[in-house]
Amino acid sequence: MTGMLASVENLAEARQVLESGVDIIDLKSPSDGSLGALPLETVREIVHVIGGQRPLSATIGDLTMDPQRVFEAVEAMAGTGVDYVKIGLFPGGDWRQTVIGLRPLLSRRVRLVAVLFGDLSPGLMPIAKLAEAGFSAAMLDTLDKRGGPLTQVCSLGYLRDFVAEAKAHGMLCGLAGSLRQVDIPLLLTLSPDYLGFRGALCLRVDRTASLDVNAVHSIRSLIA
Repeated sequence: MTGMLASVENLAEARQVLESGVDIIDLKSPSDGSLGALPLETVREIVHVIGGQRPLSATIGDLTMDPQRVFEAVEAMAGTGVDYVKIGLFPGGDWRQTVIGLRPLLSRRVRLVAVLFGDLSPGLMPIAKLAEAGFSAAMLDTLDKRGGPLTQVCSLGYLRDFVAEAKAHGMLCGLAGSLRQVDIPLLLTLSPDYLGFRGALCLRVDRTASLDVNAVHSIRSLIA
């Protein structure tokens, strides 16, 4: 069954989506990039109030693949108590060495989500490497939020293969990236573990604006 992930940037929004029945609450700062990170104190506050009621994930920011920098960011975010830490495979640096460098954290059972960007044509090869390293999940998103939804930048065949590859390696699988209500029926046929939303949940469909509770309920109703 496919669940709904909603990205929020503060405690008030986290409470709103919790009341709307979303399945995963994702903590990030939309105004700071595609995977902008919230301040650690904000994340700790949300974990203190919401933790245990829904799984919580949090991003570490739009970081290039520098092993030491990513390790420190992941370690700090994991220390807040979130259930999952999301790492974008951004251009620049060496993602393979970065993944290898995270093994000490994985040995502590920190659950990591790798975010690949469909508009960068990432291919499927990284999924096997990420699973081998111990990542819990793989998510396909978009880097350029002005370039259209994931369903426009990736073919249906590629999306289907991405979901199948992640599941074949025992990973949770998510699809996101400027998704709209109209995208939901098609993506549900691929059976990802969750679909992620931000812009479609906001006023004026602006990912940096406040949440529109009616939009949250509408999308929740489409993902049974």
